[in-house]
Order: sequence, then C-alpha cells, then structure tokens
Amino acid sequence: MQMSRALSALFAAMVSIAVFAAPSDQTKTEIGHLFSYLKSSGCKFNRNGKWYAAEAASKHLQTKYDYLVSEGLITSTESFIELGATESSASGKPYRVQCAGSAPVESATWFRAELSRLRAANPNRR
Repeated sequence: MQMSRALSALFAAMVSIAVFAAPSDQTKTEIGHLFSYLKSSGCKFNRNGKWYAAEAASKHLQTKYDYLVSEGLITSTESFIELGATESSASGKPYRVQCAGSAPVESATWFRAELSRLRAANPNRR
C-alpha cells in the first residue's frame, strides 16, 4: 500500500513536471514568429566566425530550440533567446546578425528588438 502511494505520487510529480516544462502556446507562437522573421529577413547570421544564410541559421536555431524544449528549459520566449539564440553552445562565441546596409549586431539584441515589435503590435496577446 505504501509503495503504491509512493509510485502514484512519483507519477503525479513526473506528469506535472512534464506539463510545466512545455512552452506555452504564446511562447511557441512568438518563437515561431522569430524563426519566420529570421528566414524572411534576407540577413546573414554569424556562427563561430562563419556567415550563414538566414534559412540555414533558422534551421540551426530550430534544432537548438527542439533540444531545449526536450530538456524542459524553455519557459518563455526570452529564455529561448538567452539559451538558444545568443551564443554558440560549442564555443561560447556570440551569434551576430547582419542585414543589408547595417553593421552586424548581436543576435540577442536583434531577436529582442523583433520580439518587442511583435508584442507592441499585439498588446492584447500578453
């Protein structure tokens, strides 16, 4: 009987952790927007000293996002930017974005600016 209660409590805790760890629909929508924005930006993305097309960069960041979600680490759009879209996990070097006619900027700054624009355009969503 004690073992059964302990197993039930453990199962309930595991289920609640799994539910808690999943990003909210709002977070998923915002991160999806950031991926789309990057893909359609025409900008270049610097990772570990090499420039990549926006579509390739978006795919790379999607892989990082999927991993972070599987580990239960994405709690907000900001947590994704911080943990997945700021720097290389391998080298620790910051990612940078360069759009036509502009100097390169750190990707975290670029993504946060777009997130702010998105939220300002949709104030009732938050």
